This record gives sequence, C-alpha cells and structure tokens, in this order.
Amino acid sequence: MKQSRSFTIPALITTTLVAVVVSSCGQSDSADRSEAKAPVSIALDWTPNTNHIGIFVAQQLGYYKGEGLSVKILPYANTAPETLVSRGKADFGVGNQAGIAYARASGQDVLQVMANIAKTQYAIGVQASNKALQSPKDLDGKTYAGFGTPDEGPELEYVIKADGGTGIFRTITLNTTAYEAVYNGSADFTIAVTTWEGIQAELIGKPMRFFEFTDYGFPVQYSSVIESSNKYLKANPDTAKKFLAATQKGYQYAQDNPAKAAALLTKANPQTIKDARLAKQSALLLADDDYYKGAGGKIGPVDPAIWERYGSFLYSSKLLTGENGKALASEPDWSKFYTNDYLPGG
Repeated sequence: MKQSRSFTIPALITTTLVAVVVSSCGQSDSADRSEAKAPVSIALDWTPNTNHIGIFVAQQLGYYKGEGLSVKILPYANTAPETLVSRGKADFGVGNQAGIAYARASGQDVLQVMANIAKTQYAIGVQASNKALQSPKDLDGKTYAGFGTPDEGPELEYVIKADGGTGIFRTITLNTTAYEAVYNGSADFTIAVTTWEGIQAELIGKPMRFFEFTDYGFPVQYSSVIESSNKYLKANPDTAKKFLAATQKGYQYAQDNPAKAAALLTKANPQTIKDARLAKQSALLLADDDYYKGAGGKIGPVDPAIWERYGSFLYSSKLLTGENGKALASEPDWSKFYTNDYLPGG
C-alpha cells in the first residue's frame, strides 16, 4: 500500500501513459551543461493525480524550461519508485515516507528531498451509511480490505486501541479494489486517501466516513514525497537544485491558484483524469486545508520531527529490516533518510 497506496481508485488504474518531455534550453556554465545533457527523470508512484500537481504545473508553465532543464515524467509501473531511484533508473521519484524507510533500512540508496505534501492524507474509511461503525473501536472483529504492506496492521491496531478497542480484526488483501470492496460487502473498512478518494466517493454517490489517524494520537506521516539518491545528488547538485526549485514553484502555484493548477493537471493527463471535477475539488481541498504547507508555512522543507516520530513507530513495531532481512537491532539515524540541502535556501 505504501508503494502505490497513494490512490486506489479503479478509474485511475491505467499503466499505459505517455511520458511527458519538456524541451531544454541553454545552460549558464560548463558545470551545468555537463550535468544537464540528459533529461532529468522523475518516476510517478501512481497514475497522475493531485499529489503530482506541482510537477505537471512546472512542466505546463515552463518552470523546468526556465531553469534550463529537460524533464521526463516516467509513468507509473509495477516497480516501486524507491527501487528505480536507488538503481539509477530514475533521478527522482514520487513516493511516501514508509516506502523510503523500508528501502533505506534495507540498504537502498534513496532519501526524501522535498515534502510536496506536508500532512497525512490517509484515513480509515467506512461507508457513510453504516451506522454501526461510528468510531475506530467499532472495527473490532470487522474485515479490513488492505494492500499487503507491513505497516497497515500495526497502524490500525494503534488507532483502534487508542479508541478503546482490542485492535483485533480480519484482513483480506486486495490489489486495487479495496475501495470498492467496502461497497460490495467484501470488507467493512479500508485505508483511503481523503483528498482524492473521499471526493471521488461523493461524486459517484457513495460517500464515506473517515477516521483520521492523527485524531487518535498516531504520528503524522508523509503520504507523498519527492525522493532521490545520494549518488545522483552528489553527482548533479546544481541540476537537483534547479529541478527542486522549479517543482517547489509548481506546488506554490497550486497553493495560490488551485483551480488553474487542476486544469493544467487535467489537460496534461486527459487519458487518466476523466472527471475534471475530481481534480478541481481535490486541488481546492489541498490548498484550502494547507496540505502543501509545512513548518513555518513553507512548501517543500522536510520536518525532522515527522521523521523522528513516524520512523520511531516503524522501528518500535519491528517493521524495518536490514540488508540481511532481519529486524533492525538499533534505531536508525533518521537524519540520513532526508535532506533539505537541495531546496531553495537549503
């Protein structure tokens, strides 16, 4: 789920996309020229949606071109962005905090370089019409439609227990139909993305009720991040800074002009975003509820406290394994899992 959990709506499950290439322009010095010969690539973690909005805005409005960059957006595939980045198959990727934690703990060269979304988007979702499920403790003994990642069970158990329940429930693992399973009776609850699936549920007349993880003391986690590798960053520092500056500018535009940003996202992805209302309402929610803004109201910088708290949860739950496949014997230095050095002002 953390690899591609970001969006699980069947309507978005399309793996054949056209890579978007932004034409390049001249660089200012020889170092930049040597770095920018090849297009900068970024791998998506799912089909295009508002988590990626700043990237497509930067492409559509020429922010990358203005930095002298050619950018290639790699469509979603079955390989995790963390794997593509660590193997040098992509320069950047869109992922999430848990994905980075798992990958880096096991020895992969990947780290967070930007917080494109600063707040948790995940929540426990049930049918709004199901009056028997009014809070997490009511999920005891019920059936959860999950995605097979190791953190799901401990997260749900934490929240249910925090609400006074036992944290014991049944789990069925589905690939991409967990959202629909709640409606067809296969499951009672799932983990959904409030900023997309919640809106989509309303639009199709199947509203959901959500229990927010953070309302029950669970630590904030980055549900969407921009990631890269130390190898790429050290070899291409100027290019990385230019790419992130343009990307940050794209998300700032989405914060200031959400409806226009949604239109640009939809225009760039007509094959996968069929309902412009979904993109617009999602963009408005993200902007109005400050999902882009982190500490100090800034867009982009990674908050060390989020890594410390959520990372500690993953470690204490024995969810992190080393290169030998065994649970880590000591808690990692979380400052190695992210960097703000390549952001403007970093």
